[in-house]
Amino acid sequence: MHRSVGRTLLCATAAAALVAAPLVSVSTAAANPQGTGLVIEEAYLKGGSANQPFTNKFVELGNPTDSPVSVDGWSVQYRAATSTGAPAVGKLAGSVPAHGTYLVQMGSNGTNGEALPEPDAVTGLNPSGSTGTLVLADQATALSLPAGAVTTGTPGVVDLLGYGTSNTFETAVAKAGTANSVPDALTRTGTTDTDSNAADFSVTSTVTPENAAGETTQPTDPTDPTDPGDGGTTPAERVTIAQLQGTTDTSPYAGKAVTTDGVVTAVYATGGFSGYTVQTAGTGGALDLGTHTASDAVFVYSSATVGSVAIGDAVRLTGTVSEFNGLTELTVPTAAGLTKLPAAGVVQPVPATLAFPRTDAQRESLESMLVLPQGDYTVADNYTTNQYGEVVLASGKQRLLQPTEVARPGSAEAAAVTADNAARKIVLDDGASTNFLSAANQSIPVSWLTQGPVTVGAAATFREPVVLDYRNDSWKFQPTTPITGATPAADLPVSFSNVRTAAPEDVGGDIRLAGFNVLNYFPTTGDQLTGCTYYTDRDGDPVTVRGGCDARGAANADDLARQQVKIVKAINGLGADVVSLEEIENSARFGQDRDAAVATLVAALNAATGKDTWAYAKSPSKLPSSEDVIRLALIYKKDRVQPVGSSTILTDSTAFTNARQPLAQAFAPVTTKPGKGKGAQKPSAKDTFLVIANHFKSKGSGEGVDADQGDGQGASNHSRVEQAKALVTFSTAMQRQARTDKVFMLGDFNAYSEEDPIVALEDAGYTDLGPTEDAAEWSYVFGGLSGSLDHVFASPAAVGTVTGVDIWNINSVESVGLEYSRYDYNVTDLYRDDVYRASDHDPVVVGIDLPGVGTPGGGNPGHGGDPGHGGPGHGGHTVADALAALAALIAWLRSLFG
Repeated sequence: MHRSVGRTLLCATAAAALVAAPLVSVSTAAANPQGTGLVIEEAYLKGGSANQPFTNKFVELGNPTDSPVSVDGWSVQYRAATSTGAPAVGKLAGSVPAHGTYLVQMGSNGTNGEALPEPDAVTGLNPSGSTGTLVLADQATALSLPAGAVTTGTPGVVDLLGYGTSNTFETAVAKAGTANSVPDALTRTGTTDTDSNAADFSVTSTVTPENAAGETTQPTDPTDPTDPGDGGTTPAERVTIAQLQGTTDTSPYAGKAVTTDGVVTAVYATGGFSGYTVQTAGTGGALDLGTHTASDAVFVYSSATVGSVAIGDAVRLTGTVSEFNGLTELTVPTAAGLTKLPAAGVVQPVPATLAFPRTDAQRESLESMLVLPQGDYTVADNYTTNQYGEVVLASGKQRLLQPTEVARPGSAEAAAVTADNAARKIVLDDGASTNFLSAANQSIPVSWLTQGPVTVGAAATFREPVVLDYRNDSWKFQPTTPITGATPAADLPVSFSNVRTAAPEDVGGDIRLAGFNVLNYFPTTGDQLTGCTYYTDRDGDPVTVRGGCDARGAANADDLARQQVKIVKAINGLGADVVSLEEIENSARFGQDRDAAVATLVAALNAATGKDTWAYAKSPSKLPSSEDVIRLALIYKKDRVQPVGSSTILTDSTAFTNARQPLAQAFAPVTTKPGKGKGAQKPSAKDTFLVIANHFKSKGSGEGVDADQGDGQGASNHSRVEQAKALVTFSTAMQRQARTDKVFMLGDFNAYSEEDPIVALEDAGYTDLGPTEDAAEWSYVFGGLSGSLDHVFASPAAVGTVTGVDIWNINSVESVGLEYSRYDYNVTDLYRDDVYRASDHDPVVVGIDLPGVGTPGGGNPGHGGDPGHGGPGHGGHTVADALAALAALIAWLRSLFG
C-alpha cells in the first residue's frame, strides 16, 4: 500500500456514526486512566530517513477494551506545530481488535528502512519528525482545533498528541526533537491516558509497529501476495488498464495482483505523490463519453520505481490493485515490478479533447487519463492556493454561486444551483501534496501565486495537457510533473487572465455612498495588551492576534502599517463621499475615547490625500449598555457632504444583543451660496438623506432557534431576521427625526440575497441595490461559492435618486495570501501595499443625484443612469412611471408620519 496526498478540502459533512454493538463508541479527548477507549499508542515519524528501521512513518492505535472498536468514518489528522488552520486528514476504516492494535501507515522521508507490516490504513499524512500535532478523530473531515491545551470534550477529538514545540497539545507537549537520522519513536506507557502528552509519552529507540492481525513484520516469501513469481501464491493476471479500471468507481481487481502494460504520461518523483500515471498506448483523443466507459490510465503508487521512469516510457508493471480514497491505484512495491519495454512501435497516448464531464460516472471513465480541457474555465476559489497550491475552477464562464444568493432557501431552484455547482467544479492542483505554510516547506515558493495573481472570476486557459484524478474527495487536474513557484510561468499548463480593476465602475451621480468591511482594523495592537497570543510568520514573528485578549487585528505597529496602507488606498480609491465602516475597533473597550480608532483611520486617509478631506460622524452621547469590541462607523468628505444633526445608535432593541447595533446619521450636500462663493448653506429637507450602517450576526454559531436549520442560511438566521425587523423600526424613527424619507441602509448583513433577512427588508418596502446578475459581481467568496453578504437598501424615495451601483471586486476575489495577516508566511512575499485583499469583503458603491449638487471632479458622467451597473437609471420615465412613483411616495410618507 502507500501514500501521497496529505491535504484535505474542508467540507460540511457530518462525522460518520459508529457501527452497531458490540463495538465501543468513543467521542472526546477525555482522560482515560481506566483504559476505556482508543488511544494513540505509538508514533514513528522519521520513516525513510538515514539509519531508520522502516521506510514509512506510522501511528499505531491501541484498544484496551474487551470489544473491538469500529473506526469507520474516523481519521488520523496532522497539523504542523505552528499552524492554526485545518489539519490534513487521513481516513480510517475497519476496526481495532479487543486489546489489539491498528496500524496507520503515513508518508516517508526517503527509501531507507524495511517495509512496515501490512497496514490497516494508508494515509498521505507526512508529519514532522520533531514537532507537530497528531489527532485521532471520530470524523472524516478536518477538525477545527484551538491552539493551546485541548480540553476534555473538544468535539471530534478522541485522542491527541502534541510533541516537540507544537502549539496544540493535551496539558503539556511530549518530548521530541531528535534528528531524523536518530531511530526512535514516541510511545505511550500502556494504554492509559492521563490527558498530559508529556506524562504519557516518552522517546524510545525501540520501534514496534503492529497491525490489527498482530503482525510485526512484512509477510515474507513465498506468501507475499504482490510477488506473482513466488510459489504458493496466485500468479498475477495479465489485464489491460481498462480491464483493471472497470466501468464503475471500484476496480473489479481491487486486492488482486495484476500485470499490465502502458506508457508513462506523468511523473511525480517529488512533492509527495510518490508515483506516476500510465496510459494504454494509442488511446485518448476525441472521445465519445457515450461509448467510452472505462479509463485507459491508472495511477501507479511506487516510491521504489518512480525515480526510474520518464514521460514517454513504455513499461510493464506488476503490482496490487487498490482503491485509495476513491482513486484506483496500482501499487508496485519493488523495482522488480517494473520492466521497461522497447519504445519502437509504441504509439504514444494523446490527450483526450473534450469538455469537462458533468457526472461522476463520466469522470470515472477518464480517471488518471491525459486530458486537454476544452471550453471555458473560470477561477471559482483561491482560498487554499497559498497553502496547498490548489485553484478551484468552474467549467464555463460563471463562478460557482451560493444557492441562496439566487434562489430561496430549501427551494428546488436552490437545489438546482447546488447540483450545477457540483457538475462544474474541478480543482487545479500542482502535482504535489506540499503544504507551503508548514515549517518544512515555507522556503519553497508557493505555486501559481508566485507567477502572478490568480483572481476569482479570471479565465483559466489550458495550453498543455493535464491528468484528471481524484484526491481528497475532489476531482482534480494535475500537471504532468509537480510545479512550485520556482516553475517558470511559461512552463505552467494553465494561464490566468487579469481581471483586476484599478477603480470602481463609474456609478454616476453627484454624491456617492459606499460600504466597507475593514476586517478588524485595530489601532490597539496586540503588543499593547497582556495575554494576547498570535499567528506568526515563518520566522516566528507575530503578525496578527489569535486570541487571549480583546484585540483582533495587527500584532504590532509594523503589521498595523501594512494593514492600514491597504485600507487607506482602497477607501480613497472608492471615489465615495460617505462610507460606512464595519469591523472597526471600539476603542472604548480599551479605556480610550470611543472614536479613537476611527479618528486614527481618518487621519491616515487625510495624510494620504494631503489635505483635510475626511471627517467622521462622532459617537452620540447615548450608547448601548453593552457593545461588541468591534463597532460601526461613518466617515465623510467634508467638502462634499455635511452631517445634519448628531448620530444615533439603536439602543432600545434586544435583537442586537449578539451583533453590532446600527448607527444612523443624516447628511446633506455641501452646496454653493449664491453670490458668496463656495460654502455650506443650511440644508433643506429635500436635500437631506439618511445613512444607516449595519453589521448583522454572523452565520458561524447559534443554538436553539438559532441553530443551523440545514436550509443553506447557516446558523443564527432567526437572529438576523429579528435584526432586520428591528432595523426597519429604527429606520422609520430615524427618518422622522431627520425629516427625510430618503434612507440608505448599508453594511454587512451576513445574509445572501435570497435569504430570510433580506426578504424581510424587501417586504418592508426597501430595495436591495445590488448589481444585477448580468453584472456577475458579488461581494464575498466562501467555500468556493460567490454571493453577496454586503448590501445597500434604499427606501422608495431614495431609489429614485440612484444612478448606478458597483461592487468593486478587490478583496473577496483575491487570495488570502495577499493579506497583511499572511505577511512573510512563505518565501514568496505576496504582500503589496496596494488595494488588493485589503479585507475579505468587497466594498459596494452607489451613486445618487440630489438637487443642485455638482458631480465630484466636474461634469456629471453617468447622470442618465447606467443599467449595466445595476442602477435603476435616471431617465426615460413615462407619465405612468411618475404617477406610480408618486403613489408609492405618498404611501411611504403616510407610514412614516401617519
